[in-house]
Amino acid sequence: MSSAPQNKTLLFLEDDRDLQTLVCAFLREKGYEIAPARSAAEARAVLQARRVDAAIVDGLLPGMTGADFIRELRQTQPGLPVLFASAFWKDLKSHELLTRQLGVARVVHKPYRPEELAVWLEQLFAALAPPPPPAEALEPEEVEPEDSFAASLALLSAEYGAKLPERLAALEAHLGRGRQGDAAALTEAYGVVHKLHGTAGSYGFRDVSITAGRLEDVMRPVKEGGPLDWAAVDAGFRALRDVEALPGASKPEAPSEDAPATRGTLLVVDEDAGLLADAKRMGEEEGLRVVTASTALEACAVAQRQWVDGALLHMGAEGVTAAGALRALEGHESLPLAFTSAGGGLQERVVAAHAGASLFLPRPFTHQDLAMAADRLLTARRQERARVLVVDDDPDAVRALTQALMSDAVEVVGLESAYGLLDALAQHRPDLMLLDVRMPGPSGFDLCRILRLSPEWQELPILLISSQVGLEFRLAAFQSGADDYLAKPVLREELRARVHARLERARLSRERTERDALTGLMLRRPFVEAVTARLSEARRSDRPLALCFLDVDHFKKVNDEHGHLAGDRVLMRLGRLLGARFRREDLRARWGGEEFVVALLGETLESAREILSRTAQELGEMEFEGDQGEPFRVTFSAGLAVAPQDGVTPEELLRVADARMYRAKSNGRNRIEVG
Repeated sequence: MSSAPQNKTLLFLEDDRDLQTLVCAFLREKGYEIAPARSAAEARAVLQARRVDAAIVDGLLPGMTGADFIRELRQTQPGLPVLFASAFWKDLKSHELLTRQLGVARVVHKPYRPEELAVWLEQLFAALAPPPPPAEALEPEEVEPEDSFAASLALLSAEYGAKLPERLAALEAHLGRGRQGDAAALTEAYGVVHKLHGTAGSYGFRDVSITAGRLEDVMRPVKEGGPLDWAAVDAGFRALRDVEALPGASKPEAPSEDAPATRGTLLVVDEDAGLLADAKRMGEEEGLRVVTASTALEACAVAQRQWVDGALLHMGAEGVTAAGALRALEGHESLPLAFTSAGGGLQERVVAAHAGASLFLPRPFTHQDLAMAADRLLTARRQERARVLVVDDDPDAVRALTQALMSDAVEVVGLESAYGLLDALAQHRPDLMLLDVRMPGPSGFDLCRILRLSPEWQELPILLISSQVGLEFRLAAFQSGADDYLAKPVLREELRARVHARLERARLSRERTERDALTGLMLRRPFVEAVTARLSEARRSDRPLALCFLDVDHFKKVNDEHGHLAGDRVLMRLGRLLGARFRREDLRARWGGEEFVVALLGETLESAREILSRTAQELGEMEFEGDQGEPFRVTFSAGLAVAPQDGVTPEELLRVADARMYRAKSNGRNRIEVG
């Protein structure tokens, strides 16, 4: 069933026909009735003809601004919920004007995805709804079908991409006439750029949207009656044309889980310009992108222009203000925060905790402090989707629990027979299990005991579900090895709260026990376990898996000549490099000492060698500093093996890769051996 409020009618005031087509199609699919309008006059006609439950108003309309239309609207409908959508109005003062003076329920920043708009509308109507009755027991519901809008969205995005060259040709023609003094043509040109900025991103063309936004900033004097900087306009148009002409630019950008070119982006807010410069330099050395701001207002502007994974804020009034302002931005409500201060007393830490910080750093901070903080913040921001296994012989119960827990952060796998449990665990490798106590065959207590006898599953969080939760049941549950229990009928809110709390605790525990503190990479045992699972996946999908053993060349010499701290810096930088330069599904670990291992699913010997060669080149170009300040460089030697040709178990692949790595050493080092 759709989660959208039924029978809700929306006024959608947007002059961009492409964006209106996309959003209307999506919202209608979600169960809303849409009354579209492309001008204030059309919107007035809609409001006179029918009742609407909410309005979505664009910030820039033909002949007037969206804010002016809302002022007019408030004279007749002071209580109508309004979402205000714009590529502008992003500073705190504008936000206050819109929300406090004009009564806007939410400011939506362009470009937005239709899915985001649906979430904001759902939250809006949920806030307006009367208080719900007392929580009811979780009852089985029909499983929501696959979203049929996905195919339509792909088609609309492809059509939009096909029209991009035509739009740029029209823009070039308008600019040509505008250069000759045609004011109307300049207005048309500005309108094209404005729509590209606000709409291209909604269709998935993020780079086109960003580049159009820069050109729109340059052309803003067109709306304000001032002169244009034609050199800047020409440069902006060339940049836009270059982005559109890139390979794949006519295809929408699919959401990707692949790691970016850097480990992530950290926003550092501090009034000390020297510290900001140091943070940028440290970030570059750690494979981390650092963006900076000196005030809360600048911090918000940075966060609205680009994605940030976390923020490091200087303690004090400005830092606390920046924390609140950043968390108030759309999409940043859960932005991970850390504070830094030269004091670090109890009172400052209390203030930081109240401001939402998850970490407190003393200053001045070191490379390792910054790397550790970035790791913590990035992990919190980019958590991988957790997997929950539900085991219950009642298919309705499995379906209801699945529907209650399924989200962007949680994947649910259902199992209706206890006899298939061990196979399901091996195949899906869940992060948590929900287990019904009374089932045909082994009981939930028995299954708990069986799993706790296996070292592989001793730490798996297990929640038992039963209609009997008296003292005897509770004792039996904990004695069998369960972590928690839930009483039937299961309350939806309680289920989610308990599951999410257990998942978060399990994640933190894994981070402590499965990661090398110096490099941030996996340790040996979890790596071997993960490779075993990847090999099973490779066999099922008939894909290769490449495994690389690499070792830092002359590492003992590094320690002897430049100091052990310098050696630690080499290992730490190499670990950061390996962590940043591969896909999320690839595995990287510190095997021990100066040895590292990497597993690449779907890669052949040739493609894996090319990938590792780029990494080797990047390491070789890095300059390190010894304990006495002297510069030096390092290289690594590596050996590659691939499944199934060189083996089908982790032990076989590691043995072959290790032998080839030592051959690389004996053949002169700084090379990769593949056979």
